[in-house]
Amino acid sequence: MKVLIIGALPESLLNFRGNLIKDIRVNGHDVIAMAAPTNKDTIEKIEALGCQFIPLSIKRNGLNPFADLGTFLSLIKSIKKHKPDVILAYTIKPVIWGGIAARFFSKGKFFALITGLGFAFQKGSTKRNIVNFIATNLYKFALKNAQRVIFQNPDNQQVFIDQNIVKKEVTCRVHGSGVDIKHFKKSPLANNTHPTFLTIARLLGDKGIREFAAAAQQVKKKHPNACFQILGPEDPSPDGIPLAEVMQWHNNKDIEYLGHTDDVRPSIEGCDIFVLASYHEGMPRTVLEAMSIGRPILTTNVSGCKETVDDGVNGYLVNKADVNDLSEKLLWFIENPQRWPEMAEQSYALVLKQYTVEKVNKDLIDILQLQS
Repeated sequence: MKVLIIGALPESLLNFRGNLIKDIRVNGHDVIAMAAPTNKDTIEKIEALGCQFIPLSIKRNGLNPFADLGTFLSLIKSIKKHKPDVILAYTIKPVIWGGIAARFFSKGKFFALITGLGFAFQKGSTKRNIVNFIATNLYKFALKNAQRVIFQNPDNQQVFIDQNIVKKEVTCRVHGSGVDIKHFKKSPLANNTHPTFLTIARLLGDKGIREFAAAAQQVKKKHPNACFQILGPEDPSPDGIPLAEVMQWHNNKDIEYLGHTDDVRPSIEGCDIFVLASYHEGMPRTVLEAMSIGRPILTTNVSGCKETVDDGVNGYLVNKADVNDLSEKLLWFIENPQRWPEMAEQSYALVLKQYTVEKVNKDLIDILQLQS
């Protein structure tokens, strides 16, 4: 069979779907991958997975109807030309415009992978409420004929059911995107001179970056030598944190900004505790990578994040957007280093139990009905 995989960022095809593409090929199927235009080097790496890469006219952020029309027409053209038997789309715009485009063709079973609810489902301001209304109705139309709608945590699944976006019987779950434990190899704790906490995330408000910086300021009043690191790129979305704001924290020595890298492993290996104070996730890949390397986890008690922590066993959960709660748990880690090794072992054990890429991809291939 011919399988079309649609994403927004070409790098995500490598980082999040690379092993899935290879596993689908092993099962005897052809794969076409679509994402935003990219450079020759990235295209060569994607096609080295054994698939064909087709550039997709798409802008990941924003509500520009002309740009989105271009995305839709690009998908129509590609589906018409290549006639895929199976279409798998992930992230909001590929799911919406891929699902709508697929409705114009009788051939090609459409599957949607919901990797998180994101900005579009966070109500509050007038702008957020308008975006939520638009996204909800577009999702309803796009997913009407979907064979399966796949979620990465039960809360997101329930939101779609409760808001009548999809019927319960077409929904199912997998445990995130899976983590490659051979690539993110277990590593001994860093044994730093000073406790080192690391957050890896795009510079977004909803990732809890500001709360992490504020908590670092509080903790440093008692433990001035504690180290708080942020690794991640700027993001153009409406929720993006200006780099100037992050650099102000850096210059004030509240946090250490590490910039952006294509390989997060050295940074994770160099930290003692991994922190993600996010407001919402599908299933946080960076947390799973830190668990695979063997690090205690401090994250929020919200959808996606809470599934990665057995509270008090491999780490702790804190309340969303609660700087004081986050500060208290950061202090606990600093004052209880004897607990770190066991928590690190428990993180790794949890990854082995349900989050390996082999387990997740097997479930996806079964859902997509692509077994050899």
